[in-house]
Amino acid sequence: MVRTFVAVDLPDDLRARIGGVAEALRESRARLSFVDPALIHVTLAFLGEVPPERLPAVAGALAGVRQPPFEVRVGPIAGDGRREPRTLWCPCTGNGSLAGLAAGVARALEPLGFTPERRPFRGHATVARVRSFHPSLGDLLADLPPDGFGAFTVDRFRLKQSTLTPSGPIYDDLSEVLL
Repeated sequence: MVRTFVAVDLPDDLRARIGGVAEALRESRARLSFVDPALIHVTLAFLGEVPPERLPAVAGALAGVRQPPFEVRVGPIAGDGRREPRTLWCPCTGNGSLAGLAAGVARALEPLGFTPERRPFRGHATVARVRSFHPSLGDLLADLPPDGFGAFTVDRFRLKQSTLTPSGPIYDDLSEVLL
C-alpha cells in the first residue's frame, strides 16, 4: 500500500519565509512539532493507503482535471480557530480557484471509489502541530508580523507519496498535472 495525497507545493521562497517566521514560535512554552519548511504544501485531497496497482488509474484521473492557472495569497501564521489550537497554519486564499481545484480533484477521484471530503475546503499550509498548548503561544502568535508571506501562481498540482519515518515524513512526487 502507498500512502498518498494530492497537493500544491508552495514555492521555495515562500517556504523559507514561513520557516523563518515560524522560528519565533520556538520560544513558546507550548510543545510544538514543526513541519520541515521544505515540505510545506497545500493538501487538496488525502487519499490514504492506495494499492500500488491503482496508482496509474489515480494519476490518469487527475490528469483530466482542467482549470486555468490562478493566484493564491499565503496569509500569516495563525491557529486553527480553537481557543487552544491544535494546528498552526497559513491560510491560502484567492478568488475561490483553490477550492475549485480541490473540488475538481474530488470529482475526478470519486469514480475510483475515493469519498469526497464532507467538510468545506479551507486552503491552508500547515506549519506546526500543537502537541501541548501553553498560553505563551497565543502571545507569540499575536506578535508575529500581520502581513502574509506573499502570493504565487498555482499552475500545477501533484500526486504524492508520503512515507512516515521516525525523523518525519518523506514526500515523493508520483505524478504532476499542469494547469
